[in-house]
Amino acid sequence: MDVRKRAKVNQAGSSLGILPPGSSGERCSSGKRTEPARIREGVFPLGRSGSFSGSYLPRRWPWQRCVSMAAGLFLAVLLAVAQAWCVNAIHENLLWFSQLTEVEREISFRTECGLYYSYYKQMLQAPSIQEGLSELIHDNLTESKRTINLLQRMNIYQEVFLSVLYRLLPLQAYLEPVYFYIYTVFSLQAVYVIALYLTAWLLAGSWLAGLLTGVWYILNRVDTTRVEFTISLRENWSLPFFALQVTAVTCYLRPQLSPLQQKVMVWLMYVTTCCFCLTWQFNQFILLVQALIVYILDIVDLLTTTQVTTLYLVQVSGLLSVWLLQFCNSMILGSLVLSFIVAALFIRHCQPDLKTGGLLVRLAKVLLHSILVLLLAFIINSLTKKALQLRSDEHIFKFIKSKFALGPTRDFDASLYLCEEAFGLLPLDTLERLAGTLLLYPYVPTVLLLSGMLAVAVLHNLRPKGSWEEEKRAAAGGQVDAFRPDVAYNLLHSVLYGLLAFSTMRMKYIWTGHMCAVAAYGVCGTDLWTLLLKALRCNTKVLLRFIRYAVPVLMIGWLYYKFWPKLMEELSELREFYDPDTVELMTWISTKTPKQAVFAGSMQLLAGIKLCTGRVLTNHPHYEDKDLRERTRQVYQVYARRSPEEVYDILRAVGADYVVLENSICYERRHRRGCRLRDLLDLANGHIMDGPGENEADLVPASHPRFCEAIKTDAAAYTALFTSTFQNKTFYVYRLKKKRKKSGKASSEPGVKQ
Repeated sequence: MDVRKRAKVNQAGSSLGILPPGSSGERCSSGKRTEPARIREGVFPLGRSGSFSGSYLPRRWPWQRCVSMAAGLFLAVLLAVAQAWCVNAIHENLLWFSQLTEVEREISFRTECGLYYSYYKQMLQAPSIQEGLSELIHDNLTESKRTINLLQRMNIYQEVFLSVLYRLLPLQAYLEPVYFYIYTVFSLQAVYVIALYLTAWLLAGSWLAGLLTGVWYILNRVDTTRVEFTISLRENWSLPFFALQVTAVTCYLRPQLSPLQQKVMVWLMYVTTCCFCLTWQFNQFILLVQALIVYILDIVDLLTTTQVTTLYLVQVSGLLSVWLLQFCNSMILGSLVLSFIVAALFIRHCQPDLKTGGLLVRLAKVLLHSILVLLLAFIINSLTKKALQLRSDEHIFKFIKSKFALGPTRDFDASLYLCEEAFGLLPLDTLERLAGTLLLYPYVPTVLLLSGMLAVAVLHNLRPKGSWEEEKRAAAGGQVDAFRPDVAYNLLHSVLYGLLAFSTMRMKYIWTGHMCAVAAYGVCGTDLWTLLLKALRCNTKVLLRFIRYAVPVLMIGWLYYKFWPKLMEELSELREFYDPDTVELMTWISTKTPKQAVFAGSMQLLAGIKLCTGRVLTNHPHYEDKDLRERTRQVYQVYARRSPEEVYDILRAVGADYVVLENSICYERRHRRGCRLRDLLDLANGHIMDGPGENEADLVPASHPRFCEAIKTDAAAYTALFTSTFQNKTFYVYRLKKKRKKSGKASSEPGVKQ
């Protein structure tokens, strides 16, 4: 399991995930400092340096290191393939995907997944790659009466890349386009597992940690991924690259890397950051948390100036590269993370004496420094957004303000997020499931122990170097150890993204995978075991080595005994896709409506209409555009209490020819009162909500019945403007009549280009 030589050290030197001050491999014996134990020859990135956990382990011959590394890499690939095969089998068993018709397969790409997959399909159907790209850059099908650049607006480069690859490779005769797409996404799950495996291996110095990480990730699949039923979701593309970036950062922060290895890690960080940012529109918020981690490690002296600057510049260069690829997308320039990094680097340059003075002086400087950085970041971000007239991401900040009761609670856009379970607090049953696989039990003490050690290391770093330290060293007969930067980074990464997951359930998929690696490090590293054995006064080399290898093996054996039958039962459970109403609707639209017909309706349904029929949409689920958000709110008035004339004018303003009404929205029961879509519209319009319950004092009764209900009565006011063209148990489709008597002042859609 050990792949790098270790310098033999005195037992007095602690190995609790820490490094001696002044160098990465230095050890002290009897109070005398020896020369750093540098092992430059034959250094493997996955090996163990003289400062790594498990310093009591004996040296290995080169062939033993090679065999151990080969075994570790083989197991990594094996677990990765197992995860990819597992999610593919579950996806097939849930839907019986191989036996579905083409329209049923496309309907299975629910909500925004269908929208993204439609561009892959569109690129494949284009006469040539050049024409396909031109159609995406000058798209007039996704938003009616508008021409938009999809490569700028949306993160769909992955669909473009896959469509080009499918055209160029000789696969058409052997593999259907949809399978090429889903197999690629499932393969990224294999990449995700490998990245977590390597991170745990780097931290613990043993591939047993990687093995335990992979097993935990697979067994906790419900909480680590949802790829089997949300294939096209942007996070399923981006998180594997983010995990690879974390692996590269972990390796970069390790001691004793050669200059060549450092350059390789920097380039790997840059490439993975680019891929991550290119595939998910929420990249700026994830990178902001990472930038905060780097900032914290910087102000407490756990990273060197070179490391801090490199990590910041990797983020900046990755974002700017994506900015160029997305045709100068202003949302990236106006991101908080760019403003924060610029502010942090500028204040750092202007305050060179930050790391001088006594403890209280240092703490005061850190506080002042942080206030200045945050203030400058806010100023830069505000000025940038004002100069660029950027309002694309304001709905996210409205959501954050409303979530923490810092802003209005009636805002329609914020309420759409707040009322979804995925954007609520993390349910407690998540922790119960994680505890059931033994993941939570080692994770909590590992984080608590490392947090305590980090606090001690921070206080030591902030104290002035002088006689007090020398006296303490002499009294202890040893040394004061510094915290390992790679462990510190992963600790803060786990803690901060864990807090993010607890605040917003959807973000748990960033945390739970990395949680597996941290817990495995606690089990397979030496930190917890050394502390425990010292407390029991039986801290011997043989016992430490036996425990750190025996415990993970026993845990894996227990997990196999308990969960293997359940996993096999789950993989053998067969279900079938069944949605005849939606199939009937899509078939009718494809065969009975003009190809250039414009459809209005809910965002989720219209994404499916775009994929299955290729018709023009009025709105869609990609919500990162202010004009589109306003248009969506206007179109949704079909579920509000509005007059038929008002609804007609709204739909005509956005160019709609047909409107699709859904019983599941009009008579919704899934959400509680106040969170149903019709309730959100009533609140936004100042109307009293349906059903028993309290209403705020300023709400008034509506003067019109609910449109989606009243139109089914075929009253003259409705039949004069709308013609029923299709209906089944779920959907009602109405065509807007072109000729009508002029009513009063037509309602106009704010932000719609006429």
